[in-house]
Amino acid sequence: MKTATFGMQHLASFDAANALRICLFDGPLHLAWRHSAMTSDFIAETMALDFRSSERQYKMARHDIGYLTNELIENSIKFRVSGEIVIEALTEAHSFKMRIANLIDHDATARFQQLLLKVTGGDPSDLLIQQIEANVLAGGNASGLGLLTLMSDYQVQLAWRFDEDGLHKRTKLQTYATMAIS
Repeated sequence: MKTATFGMQHLASFDAANALRICLFDGPLHLAWRHSAMTSDFIAETMALDFRSSERQYKMARHDIGYLTNELIENSIKFRVSGEIVIEALTEAHSFKMRIANLIDHDATARFQQLLLKVTGGDPSDLLIQQIEANVLAGGNASGLGLLTLMSDYQVQLAWRFDEDGLHKRTKLQTYATMAIS
């Protein structure tokens, strides 16, 4: 098994002992984008409860956590191969942390790793502007806008761990995210 980590490698250790854990199973309901919105709303509402002592902080936490989880769940649904998606989320002091695990095929692995080399290779704000311009020139088909928006506008720290299984031609992808809640 071959392993590769991109982004902030220190995030790739996640203590899920106190985490909310949700599994999205592939089956008769066929995982779709609508599941992303429902799941991210549930996670945001649940995690934001820790910040309810201040209405402003609660609303901000709910919004920011919802945006982050929706973006990462959408990516895991969009680029997965058949199998479950496991989402783990927790709050600690003034931060929100999550890990999403799903399976992708080897072609998606190679494409995503190339994208991550670009996304993690510079200043997120500059890269976001460049990617918006590329998106306009490509007619709306450029990738990476969501991740760059998370990094630039929400100061989310991200890491990705790829565990390739050569035997089954699949890769287990784990996406880690940490975001300050103020």
